[in-house]
Amino acid sequence: MKKRTHNQHTTARTVLIALIAAASIASASCSKKAEPAAAQAEPAGNTAPEQIIAVFVPGIVSGSPVYEMLVAGVSKAVDEAAETGASIRVQVIEAGTKQADWGAKMTTLAASQKYSLIVSSNPALPEIVDPISKQFPAQRFVIFDSFFEGNPSITTYRYNQREQGYLSGYMAALASSSSMKYANKAKKIGLVAGQEYPAMLSVILPAYLEGAQAVDPEFEVDFRVVGNWYDAAKGAELARAMFESGVDVIMPISGGANQGVVAAAREKGFYVAWFDDNGYAKAPGYVVSSSIMAQERLAYEKTREWIQGTLPEGTAGTVGIADGYVDFVSDDPLYVETVPAALREQQAALLARLKNGELALPVK
Repeated sequence: MKKRTHNQHTTARTVLIALIAAASIASASCSKKAEPAAAQAEPAGNTAPEQIIAVFVPGIVSGSPVYEMLVAGVSKAVDEAAETGASIRVQVIEAGTKQADWGAKMTTLAASQKYSLIVSSNPALPEIVDPISKQFPAQRFVIFDSFFEGNPSITTYRYNQREQGYLSGYMAALASSSSMKYANKAKKIGLVAGQEYPAMLSVILPAYLEGAQAVDPEFEVDFRVVGNWYDAAKGAELARAMFESGVDVIMPISGGANQGVVAAAREKGFYVAWFDDNGYAKAPGYVVSSSIMAQERLAYEKTREWIQGTLPEGTAGTVGIADGYVDFVSDDPLYVETVPAALREQQAALLARLKNGELALPVK
C-alpha cells in the first residue's frame, strides 16, 4: 500500500507541475496579445514615401519681394500639411539672376526625379520649361506670374497685369500732370523692363499707356530695356537718360536693376511707380504708386490644392482685382504724405470702378 501511495503522489506532483507550466505559457501569450498595436513592427513598404516640393527661384530670394512671397506661400501650405501627418517638405533652389542659366538648372532638377512638384514664378519660365517637361513628362510644374496653355505638365497662373499696368499708368499720369514738385509739362512717363517678354510687350506696356491716356490722350511712354534682371548701374543709366528726355515718372520692372532707377530718382528728382509689391518705403517722397499682386496668397492656395489633389493640372488661369489678387496700396502713410488728396481720390475712384465691374479690363 505504501508503494502505491508514493506513486500516486509522484503522479499528482507531475500533473501539478505541468499545469503550472501551461499556465505560465498562457500568461506569456496573453501578455504579448495585450501589447499596443503601435508597438508592433509594421510590414515593410507600408510607409508613404516623402514628397519634396522644390521652389525654383529665378533670382535671389532675399531682397526680392515677389520671390519672398512665393517661398512664404509654398512653405505655409507644406508646413500645414506636415502638421497633419503628411510626409512632405519644401526645398528652395536659387537659380541666380542670369536667365541663360535657368534652363540648365531647371533641367537638373527635373532629371533628378526627386521632386513631386516644382513651383516657380516668372513670365519667361514657361517657354524654358516646356521642352524640359517633354524630356521628363512625369515631372509636374506650377508657375505663377505666367501664362502657358497646352502642356499637361505645366500649370500656370497669371495676374491680370492689364489691370495692374492700367492702375500704374493712371496714377503716373495723374502725378505727371499735377503741380507736384518733380512733375513737368512734357506728358511723358517711362517704363524700364529687365527684358522683353510676351506679357511685357502685349499686356503691361500697352496697359500702362492705356491708363495714362485715360488721364490725357496726349501722354506717351518711353520704354527702355536693361537686358537682364540684375544690372542696377544700367537701370540708373537708362533712368537718367529718360529723365533728360522729359520723363518725370518711371515704372521699373527690372528685378535688381530697379534699385538703379530708384537711385536715379533720388539723384535727379523724378517719381517712381512701383510694381508687384508695396514700394513706398523704397524712396519716401519719390514713389507715388504701388500696384500689387497677392503672390503669397496665391502660392499658398494653389500649393495646398496640389497637396490635396484638387489642383487642375495642365491649365492656365488668370486672377485679378475682382478675386483680390491684384490691388493698389492706398492706405500707406507714405502714399498719403506724398500724393495730394485730389489725386488720391481720383485713383480711389478708378480702383472702385475696377472692383465693382463698371470698368472691365480683361487680358486678351
